[in-house]
Amino acid sequence: MKTYDLIVLGGGAGGLVTAAGAASFGAKVALIQDGPLGGDCLWTGCIPSKSFLHAAKTVYVARQSNIFGMDVSGAVDFSRVKEFVKDAVTRISEHDDPARFGKLGIDVYNGLGSFTSPHEIMINEEEKVFGKRIVIATGSRPFIPPIPDLAQIGFVTNESILNMDRLPSRLLVIGGGPIGIEFAQGFSRLGTMVTIVEASKEILYREDQEIARSLRGTLESEGIQFMTGATVKELITASNSKKAIISQDGKLIELEVDDVFLATGRIPNTESLHLEAAGVLTERGYIKVDSHLRTSKPHIYAVGDVNGRALFTHEAGEEGKIAVSNAVLGLKRKVNREADTWVLFTDPEVFHLGLTEEEARRLGNKIEVFKTPLETVDRFVAEGNDKGLVKIITNSKGYILGAHAVGQDAGEFMQEVIVTRKWKQKMHKLSSVMHPYPTRSNAVKQTADLYWRKRLFDGRIQRWIKRYVRWFRG
Repeated sequence: MKTYDLIVLGGGAGGLVTAAGAASFGAKVALIQDGPLGGDCLWTGCIPSKSFLHAAKTVYVARQSNIFGMDVSGAVDFSRVKEFVKDAVTRISEHDDPARFGKLGIDVYNGLGSFTSPHEIMINEEEKVFGKRIVIATGSRPFIPPIPDLAQIGFVTNESILNMDRLPSRLLVIGGGPIGIEFAQGFSRLGTMVTIVEASKEILYREDQEIARSLRGTLESEGIQFMTGATVKELITASNSKKAIISQDGKLIELEVDDVFLATGRIPNTESLHLEAAGVLTERGYIKVDSHLRTSKPHIYAVGDVNGRALFTHEAGEEGKIAVSNAVLGLKRKVNREADTWVLFTDPEVFHLGLTEEEARRLGNKIEVFKTPLETVDRFVAEGNDKGLVKIITNSKGYILGAHAVGQDAGEFMQEVIVTRKWKQKMHKLSSVMHPYPTRSNAVKQTADLYWRKRLFDGRIQRWIKRYVRWFRG
């Protein structure tokens, strides 16, 4: 039996970062992955969806050129869209080639790994390996809700929707979270009639609600239909289509569709790990970890989707770095959830950092909220794309509690706010930084300027400044 300093179960973002990091420190590492390296993000998640959204935006923008007197018409060839997506995935997959990790000294096993004891992993029921430390990074998969006749009617998820052989005419999206919203806009822009059914009263329940409402208004203007506070009770077969029975406000509504896309959340890939053999505890299937990412067995760690803390690729990568520090170097680094950040890649994009306004107010502390509508930022006005806003939430001392935005490239122009919060700088620091004009980042500067405007031109400070000016000019 081979013995390793570290065994990594899972070859997605968290697993790859962990394995590569540990090997770079001289640890003997085994990486076990059932299928190609890269995980859900590369093959069925982040990369294909973003490539798909870019293709859809290209089509949408081309059709908007009629405002300049051009006539753009014709149907989209969905096979070419899929080719575009496939090319992007293929090129990026080269970074995750097993040979690359082999050159780092990592033993890569292609197979299903499961525990036989707290330190032993069986691979494909054929070979057993021993790990002094083990990191679980097996990711998650789409949750399939218990809707009657769902399997018989047929459905797609993010893992299969881009494998369809044709562009759907009418698409029912069940779930108003990030995955459902992104794909809904993409297919709508390619010409599909899209209806989103969401059980909550609003879409994107984790987002600042003012931001979410702004995005919803934009999507509705593009023709996407929303049914919130609604659930799909049943799916039945119609003559040449499918029919969804939807419950909303105490009424049953029938909706004819051609395809059903499930975006109802994720569940962890833990059932085949035989965690009971290792004594690792779970909650609702997710592996329980402490702030150091340790499980109920201190030598076993869990990173990424499988621990249920934050289901994002960049979060998994950061957790992988912490796991390496703790498992290989013996440090005691902790995960900081106060500064969780992510981006929804709709058009316009949604940026999220820290607390929403609703969350900050529930804490009961005094907060201040500074907002800048993008219609007051020259770059957005110049390009005729000024829907959206920037919102920054601070405590009474000016430290950033949360920052949110909806606007073109919000995920890019809001990055400086992450740095400001990370290094515990007050909001006014953003105002003192020169921002080239007319960049989109001026939306951040204008929002930060509001902080100074309130301090300098409201109340006692303003009165003292006026007295000083009168004296100085006296």
